Amino acid sequence: MDRLPVTVKTLAPDTAARWDAFVRACPQATFFHLSAWQGIIEGVFRHRTWFLYAERAGEIVAVLPLAEVKSRLFGHALTSLPFCVYGGIAADEHCEADAAAALEAEADRLARSLGVQHLEYRNLQARHADWPRQELYVTFRKEILPEVEDNMLAIPRKQRAMVRKGIKNGLVGHLDANVDRFFALYADNVLRHGTPALPKRFFATLKEVFGDACEVLTVTDPAGKPLSSVLSFYFRDEVLPYYAGDDTAARDLAANDFKYWDLMRRACQRGCKVFDYGRSKVGTGPYSFKKNWGFEPQPLAYEYRLYKRDSVPQNNPMNPKYRAFIAIWKRLPIGVANAIGPHIVRNLG
Repeated sequence: MDRLPVTVKTLAPDTAARWDAFVRACPQATFFHLSAWQGIIEGVFRHRTWFLYAERAGEIVAVLPLAEVKSRLFGHALTSLPFCVYGGIAADEHCEADAAAALEAEADRLARSLGVQHLEYRNLQARHADWPRQELYVTFRKEILPEVEDNMLAIPRKQRAMVRKGIKNGLVGHLDANVDRFFALYADNVLRHGTPALPKRFFATLKEVFGDACEVLTVTDPAGKPLSSVLSFYFRDEVLPYYAGDDTAARDLAANDFKYWDLMRRACQRGCKVFDYGRSKVGTGPYSFKKNWGFEPQPLAYEYRLYKRDSVPQNNPMNPKYRAFIAIWKRLPIGVANAIGPHIVRNLG
């Protein structure tokens, strides 16, 4: 079989089940390689997508989801995959070289035909040592121990004290059937940081499309006031807290600390073995917060092919050229920010 040629095809509706079966079985694949992201990115954000797969002897041996993001403000890119922290090629280990080469060749051809400025692969691990790379991001992943109390004891002492403070304050975690309370906390939180919020429709779509694999956990005080919320994904034996928001009162009550402990506790009881704390920028508050939990940063290998630019793009809040925008955005009324924000953030990915 290894000597048979590899052919590259584009995902069609009748191929989705085979695509997802491959993704769930492939160790290199992530939650963000699932076929449902195609409909979400096209339907919510109106970006064109090309979900490529390599096939040998009628079997899928590698996948590469791609989406085109085109903006006057932020440039023109082909990315695997916008709004996802992981992407790139996921390939069967027995024919990885041939399949990956075929998919990269097709992605390069597509990028050139579209006239993009760059092609971005959001890899967990490096594939090309000589390609330009984004050094800003790391991820945090750690084993979930089989017993709940062992996970509590594995948290470093000072951070464990914050979790126990939340417990002492009588905080309660609730699994929400919808994204209403989550979105209110999330939108207010990102406004305070000076960045546009993703549309509420996006989060509602995630919950609808992924079902039980997309969970909203909201922490309240004893009186029922929402303080902190997180939207998480479940994939294989992993839990991925992905989007979050907090009320201004959350810090004093340790609601954010309690929230992640409650999620870890629930994931442990669900049988999960990995807690993926997700992507953070080096040197930021979230980066330090995750380290305080005893997680070690693992660099992400975001690799680029540059066509019409000389350096890797820096479309993130740490870029000094966005300081004035951030300062202005913080002063917007929440209703205005939520109305305008989705039109901006759809092109950031």
